[in-house]
Amino acid sequence: MSDSSAGGRLVDAYDLVIFDLDGVLYLVDRPIETAVAAVGRLHAEGKPLAYATNNASRRADEVASLLVGMGLDVRPEEVLTSAAAAAELLSRRFPPDSPVLVVGAEALRTEVREVGLRPVTRLEDGPVAVVQGYGPQVGWADLAEAALAVRAGADWFVTNTDRTMPTPRGPVPGNGSLVAAVRTALARDPDVVVGKPEPALFTAAARRHDAARPLAVGDRLDTDIEGAVRAGMESLLVLTGVAAPVDLLHAAPSARPDFVAGDLGGLFDPARVARLTAEPGGPDAGGPDAGGWRVTADGDRTMLDGDGTSLAALAALCAASWSGVPVDDVEAGADPARKALGELGLLR
Repeated sequence: MSDSSAGGRLVDAYDLVIFDLDGVLYLVDRPIETAVAAVGRLHAEGKPLAYATNNASRRADEVASLLVGMGLDVRPEEVLTSAAAAAELLSRRFPPDSPVLVVGAEALRTEVREVGLRPVTRLEDGPVAVVQGYGPQVGWADLAEAALAVRAGADWFVTNTDRTMPTPRGPVPGNGSLVAAVRTALARDPDVVVGKPEPALFTAAARRHDAARPLAVGDRLDTDIEGAVRAGMESLLVLTGVAAPVDLLHAAPSARPDFVAGDLGGLFDPARVARLTAEPGGPDAGGPDAGGWRVTADGDRTMLDGDGTSLAALAALCAASWSGVPVDDVEAGADPARKALGELGLLR
């Protein structure tokens, strides 16, 4: 139980904060203003920070430079990328100078080269493995070579399986969508998935900082939050990227965060974050003291009543949904509930 449950700042209960990047600190190359202010405040307070990203299109020093350009004091050694993690894993599996077919951005090729392996692009180069990561220029020919190489016996590594990636214009296909094309062609799954939701990036960050109680912060349930759950870490979902309140209502047990906030301001202000780990049926799970809200069900009809913040309403609805109460067509009992449901995008 964190101190935030007693009215303290959420961030003070942890000795390390591990941030996802896309959808948490920025959208593609556009900073999220509230996130930049929050991370700057954490730096000023001396809070240990780490940055773990599934995006394999930039190296750690490039990510650090990008964040420095946003006004943040970030060092390359604080950044963990799925590209570097994939290259390190490949180097432990194969002898030096082994040919590896790289599908992705130049950053992934560089990481593979720097661990002593030889990046190649064609089946005829005899690759012992394929490593596939996101790259904006990846096309059909690249995917075809990957499929051919795997079918010929190469091991298939992927940096991550994010179906989408957030942009200011909305979600667009991510590496998981490209992996899905190869998976369909081969009728099989990759041999190794390196990035989130696998726990490696989180556990590596904790080891680097010797952290006993880290907090993982992300915008995706299926990667950031599930990865934190697998790593045994508490997590905060921010609603600045991919996940929306309706997604949270239907989150699988393996991908349920401990907290939710509209943005990173929730790290500092208890009124801007809600805890999501109350026991079903208790006062924080839709009872009369659930942040001012009550969720009641009568047959197929579910009603939200009361008054309070929209985040508190979301927490009450999550507790109800996670305990089996249908909330897809939740009704508002009065104007405050109608306003909260509207702010959450859940109004009928």
